[in-house]
Amino acid sequence: MNIAALYISPGHNYFGRHGQVPGEHPVVAVTAVECVAGRGLAGDRFLDYKADYAGQITFFAGEVYDEIRQALKQPHRSAAVFRRNALTRGADLNALIGREFEVQGVRFAGTRECSPCYWMDQAFAPGAEAWLKGRGGLRARILSSGRLKVDLPPC
Repeated sequence: MNIAALYISPGHNYFGRHGQVPGEHPVVAVTAVECVAGRGLAGDRFLDYKADYAGQITFFAGEVYDEIRQALKQPHRSAAVFRRNALTRGADLNALIGREFEVQGVRFAGTRECSPCYWMDQAFAPGAEAWLKGRGGLRARILSSGRLKVDLPPC
């Protein structure tokens, strides 16, 4: 699995805001992030959210991102709008549900799909929630501390 992009946000824009307007916390693209075992990502809104939280880090497949931009005719929308932490390439994320895996020396446990919610239609485009069912990404626990970084593109 390659890491194409990494994102963190200091606060929640959608999570826990049912019936309210979205928050305005920025999503920040970073070149590297510290993974803290059992706690989450340094600087992210879910760090220390609750004990044994299933979504200490979220992964989203770059291939799915490419497909949804084409399918919903949004070629210039950033992957950041999905508010997942790691945009990946070359991995079947659904196959990692219920499995331990390693990326760049950091160990993770895939817990479940990062199911899309109705906010996706607002954040990305109408139809995004339905289109993403079964392809919303992966929630995972962080099993070992370490640093993830964006992989350099091949020469």
